[in-house]
Amino acid sequence: MSFVHSHPDKNIIRAQLQQNEVLKKLSAVDREDLETHLSVVDCAKGHFLLRQGVREMEQYFILDGVLKRVVANAEGKEMILRFAAERDMETSYAAWKMGTPTPYSIVCVTKVRVASLPLPVWVSFLDKHAELKSVFETSVMRLMTEVMSHTITLHLLDASGRVHRFLRKRPDLVDRIPQKQLASYLNLSAETLSRLRQQGKI
Repeated sequence: MSFVHSHPDKNIIRAQLQQNEVLKKLSAVDREDLETHLSVVDCAKGHFLLRQGVREMEQYFILDGVLKRVVANAEGKEMILRFAAERDMETSYAAWKMGTPTPYSIVCVTKVRVASLPLPVWVSFLDKHAELKSVFETSVMRLMTEVMSHTITLHLLDASGRVHRFLRKRPDLVDRIPQKQLASYLNLSAETLSRLRQQGKI
């Protein structure tokens, strides 16, 4: 782990940060200021960036790879809430604002590189940049709506409909997510997903 400004891939990382949906409108001066707080973290597949139930939280900007947001019950049964990849972010901002433990884990689906900073530091930065704060909070609401829409979809659509919806919404991720995890996200068995793929449904 190292800061952006001292990382051997700093030029590539800076270009990736400029493409991030939240950060892309930052001025060069503000981006340089933010970089002094950003650590670059490389993680293996299956690594937990954030564990459900903790209070020490960070803000993540995805540079490479795929993350998943996962919630688990007391018995350990898991539900995948969303996937996120390059140019996207992950956060537990709402929990931090409410003073509650994070309600989900953030886990690496593939090998992942993120730029991260402690959530209190990120919030302090946002408080000095009103336009960025508005963009970020809109993104947080979009993520919450995305999770809610997915949960409703699991109840309202049949297996084929769920697959079609994912293909329409995230065609970029279809071949990057292990089939077992994609099946779990769509509340299908791996066999059903495989059959639908063979039928040309996905």
